[in-house]
Amino acid sequence: MLRTHTCGELTEKHIGKKATLCGWVDKRRDHGSVIFIDLRDRWGKTQLVFNPESNREIHQVAEKLRPEYVIRTHGLVQERPKGTENPKIPTGKIELKPEQVEILNPSETPPFEILDEMLVSEELRLKYRYLDLRRPVMFTRLKKRHRITKLVRDYFDEHGFIEVETPMLTKSTPEGARDYLVPARLEAGSFYALPQSPQLFKQILMVSGFDRYFQLARCLRDEDLRADRQPEHTQIDIEMSFVTEDDIISMVEGLLVRVVQDICNVQLKTPFLRMTYQDAMNRFGSDKPDLRYGLELVDATPTLGASELKIFQDVVKQKGIIKGLKISGRDFSRGDLDGLTEYVKDFGAKGLAWIKVSASGFESPIAKFLNADLQEKLKKIFEVKTGDTIFLIADEWLIATTALGALRSRLAGELGLNRSKELKPAWIVDFPLFQWNEEEKKIDAVHHPFTAPQTEGLAFLEKEPLEVKARAYDIILNGTEIGGGSIRIHQEEVQKKVFKTLGIGDREADEKFGFLLKALKFGAPPHGGIAIGLDRLCTLLMGLDSIREVIAFPKTQKGACLMTEAPSKVSPKQLKELHLQIKV
Repeated sequence: MLRTHTCGELTEKHIGKKATLCGWVDKRRDHGSVIFIDLRDRWGKTQLVFNPESNREIHQVAEKLRPEYVIRTHGLVQERPKGTENPKIPTGKIELKPEQVEILNPSETPPFEILDEMLVSEELRLKYRYLDLRRPVMFTRLKKRHRITKLVRDYFDEHGFIEVETPMLTKSTPEGARDYLVPARLEAGSFYALPQSPQLFKQILMVSGFDRYFQLARCLRDEDLRADRQPEHTQIDIEMSFVTEDDIISMVEGLLVRVVQDICNVQLKTPFLRMTYQDAMNRFGSDKPDLRYGLELVDATPTLGASELKIFQDVVKQKGIIKGLKISGRDFSRGDLDGLTEYVKDFGAKGLAWIKVSASGFESPIAKFLNADLQEKLKKIFEVKTGDTIFLIADEWLIATTALGALRSRLAGELGLNRSKELKPAWIVDFPLFQWNEEEKKIDAVHHPFTAPQTEGLAFLEKEPLEVKARAYDIILNGTEIGGGSIRIHQEEVQKKVFKTLGIGDREADEKFGFLLKALKFGAPPHGGIAIGLDRLCTLLMGLDSIREVIAFPKTQKGACLMTEAPSKVSPKQLKELHLQIKV
């Protein structure tokens, strides 16, 4: 080793002994002729003191040192003078008096200082990610991520799971997002797909009798990005045989209790709250509601359906609903209200009605359509007081609840209600198995086509598929879906019926999923599983806003790596070998 100790290791017990350290020059301070340098590595910092009266030659070397130079130094560990100790760091009571200094590598002036707190654009940080990762705060985050993955592996090992790696080059199958395709050089015109998830392979492992599988799986999806989404991410993937929903839910709760206790020193209470999809949408307008605050939606259909307002009457006649949300503690300007009206339109709502409750009564463009009796009923169902504002949306059930749920989340953020460090996990269950795709005029799977229908729904697969519920479950935490799973279809005939409902004929099913359908003929056991987003879980437990903060080398929201400048063009020779031609 080039060193005898790390920069976070020396303490009072080393005083009077010799030590050799290696690291980066963190800070340099000139106090007259005496130079102090903080030497940094991943373990911490040690102060070096250069006094020309003790060693002029070494002092001359110190004068050349600049931030981020990599050096090796050997010297005597001594006690810091009284009054100069730094109690904030483990090495704060000692310093090293160098007798030798070797510059292992100089450094150009970095584009930003290596500080935990700094006003630097994310774009610059990602371009110079190798410098950004030198910041102790970034190392701490990745170290916590490492700790979480170790806890995961230990937990599943204790419970009889086997970690199995599944292929990165596989077959393109429809799973909800676009595939990343890889041309096969040895088979012109054919392509591999990078896995969106190990879904089919983990089901095959259950058919193979592995019984309990897990993997920290890399998943790649060519989809639009945001703060909690990356083109490549890691999920904690598990699958179990001969189980029910309760078995998988219990297993995951045990994992999360252990991880949260270790990382956050918080004891989660089990069993977690369970809420049906219908209930979550009706109460919060979201299938991943943030439960740290109230702001529950109110069904105003029975009250306002008989009002004189024609738009309300028409919506009710068309079997729509009138849903409302009460907000306290905020005085909305007309500009605010106009902005919120435009906001809900992004979620399909045709408009947003509002009512301000003042000491003199209701203030609203629709107030004249609300007689005294209706106003009293509204006050009662919304439990309003002076200064409150009621927001109303009249539309189809899904549009009204979703738009109002988005408004709930936005206003909670503006009011600071989502800043609580409390952890509120819950399970969302009883999802619909299918949903209607208005754009393509067809039925889609809500989760994926391998999700088992609830037993009582099997009879309705052909005649009323949108009424069938799935044996699916999502785990949510503070307004974020951190995982989702289901009991899988393990019988070939049921899988074919689901494919048929999705418009996938026998020929297409055999072409895309033939190997799975064939496997189901050979004694496939009942099985199910779940995938938990490791990046999202780490982000939430560390109190961060973006998963890019817990990934060593993330992509931008446009899917670019600013450090390596990927994606990039390739040479004509490479394209020729792959039998590809670029057409723009």
